Amino acid sequence: MTDTTPPSSGTRGELTARCRTWLLNGLTEQPAQHPGPHRAPTPEHRGHRWWRVMCLTGVDYFSTLGYQPGIAALAAGLLSPLATLVLLALTLLGALPVYRRVAKESPHGEGSIAMLERLLPWWAGKLFVLVLLGFAATDFIITITLSAADASAHVVENPYAPQWLHGENLWITLVLIGLLGAVFLKGFREAIGVAVVLVAVYLTLNVVVLATSAWQVVNEPRVVPDWWDAMTTEHSSPFVMIGVALLVFPKLALGMSGFETGVAVMPQIKGGPQDTYEHPVGRIRDTRKLLTTAALIMSVFLLLSSLATTLLIPQDDFKAGGPANGRALAYLAHRYLGEGFGTAYDVSTICILWFAGASALAGLLNLVPRFLPRYGMAPEWTRAVRPLVLVFVAIATVITWYFDANVDKQSGAYATGVLVLMLSASFASTVAVRRAGHRRAAIGFAVITVVFAYTLVANVIERPDGIKIAALFIVTIVLTSFASRVHRAFELRSAEVDFDTTATHFVEEAAAGGPLRIIANAPSEHTSAAYRLKEYQQRQETHIPDGHPVLFLEVFVKDSSDFTADLLVHGEEKHGVRRLRVEAATVPNAIAAVLLRVRDLTGDVPHAYFTWTEGAPFGRLLRFLVFGDGETAPVTREVLRRAEPDPERRPRVHVG
Repeated sequence: MTDTTPPSSGTRGELTARCRTWLLNGLTEQPAQHPGPHRAPTPEHRGHRWWRVMCLTGVDYFSTLGYQPGIAALAAGLLSPLATLVLLALTLLGALPVYRRVAKESPHGEGSIAMLERLLPWWAGKLFVLVLLGFAATDFIITITLSAADASAHVVENPYAPQWLHGENLWITLVLIGLLGAVFLKGFREAIGVAVVLVAVYLTLNVVVLATSAWQVVNEPRVVPDWWDAMTTEHSSPFVMIGVALLVFPKLALGMSGFETGVAVMPQIKGGPQDTYEHPVGRIRDTRKLLTTAALIMSVFLLLSSLATTLLIPQDDFKAGGPANGRALAYLAHRYLGEGFGTAYDVSTICILWFAGASALAGLLNLVPRFLPRYGMAPEWTRAVRPLVLVFVAIATVITWYFDANVDKQSGAYATGVLVLMLSASFASTVAVRRAGHRRAAIGFAVITVVFAYTLVANVIERPDGIKIAALFIVTIVLTSFASRVHRAFELRSAEVDFDTTATHFVEEAAAGGPLRIIANAPSEHTSAAYRLKEYQQRQETHIPDGHPVLFLEVFVKDSSDFTADLLVHGEEKHGVRRLRVEAATVPNAIAAVLLRVRDLTGDVPHAYFTWTEGAPFGRLLRFLVFGDGETAPVTREVLRRAEPDPERRPRVHVG
């Protein structure tokens, strides 16, 4: 007889607890402490040589060779090499100097977003960061989906691929994204060794393909003249060609995608023996070597691949459904080096494209825990890797379905995310050098900022899908962030509460004769008469026992847009009273944290005394959410109720 008895609630509870433990494994207060390629190294970890770390960012940067030549051919046609030259000029004279500056200003992997966060105070800075996070999410998510889609194109177009795989790009892409998520759920171990092998093999195979293509061009003397004749026939003069190249090169902007990840991997670089956390001079120097070397290598490959594919591949083959669409160099590998070498090239390309998705996912896992939980704009579980992996994989799945795993359709969204991050980096660099007093450098960075702004606007006008996707990310992030902020508003929001020597003395002396009694007071400079009146009113209205000493607690709101902060309570005797003063983001949460800390120091439950605030309760609540003050008494009580479930140990709140 089959036992159909449902599992006991205890068994279900144990299963739920195990699932929760597995999901939240590695939950930490430290950003970037996760098992992904960009994780922050452990204290005993000495880091890696810069060229090895370059391979880690190179899986994102160099992998664009898999699809960039085809996209360039579609965008610029016969002018693809000229448009690529414009792109290389912007890369070497624009993006490279900007990110060399970002490496100096943000040496711990925070990137340009953190630079701009420091420039804008209060809520303006937080909102600006949320918008930039939306574009960063666009960049990294589309990196995952576009790379997987291009990998599926290499799978399907390989002559040895089974017939039943043809036309199944969408499902192959979804499987690759699912495998990517599974690897991160399992735990992504050391990735640099894998990245070095992948980049070395991939670049070597590309050298072989490009050398063979050059040999074909040399041995077919009509190739270059035919291309030149066709180009001059299509465009009347060199000036027209240059103008068209300048107009179309924004479509090629995804060829600069590796700079943001190049800064994100900075914590992995070994640096010099004299480096300190505050002054990692060696790490900054080696990061600049990384960025420069990667940019030079990629520039050479982009130019040669653009020339080879434009000269040797018919333009119609680049179009959607054509054999070179999304796989131009693979097309040349199969055509001139045989199916065996072509298959090896396909496998190498699939691996590095898939690993580029891993690098992008690791970038997201670096970025989100660094900002949103600190703002209170994401639950604490977003500091753990696995829940975030599930969220990002789900988003990537939806994006892939929406674009039908088409590389060309996603390139606009990808370029938008890349260009916005580069625009923010160039603007942040402009402000940084201007503040440092470098006038000429500021002018140069300002010019670069204008060029990136033009490139972004031109890309958005030509391909609005990118801004639509980014806007969706931004709206989602902003709405969920503020919903989280409201939901978490009644948390304690203070990791540590410390008292200086004077404050500790006041607390111990006042608590010697019984429970400590604290009067919450408006944080301004009062007179002796005002303090005496306040104490008299509180004793009358809330029945503080006569003769029992009281302390005044005054909270100064420094920046209400902050969420969590350590508190330092200062003691001061002035105007005939003893007062405790503290700076915090909000008044009621700080009062609650101080009361709980006083309880732990003295062993007795303290009493806090408040006066009802005037005004509509809803308006006062909104004031608390935005400005950090407002309806202090009931909010303090609610924070205490959530922080201390035992009523007997909960500090008492009295309101008169």
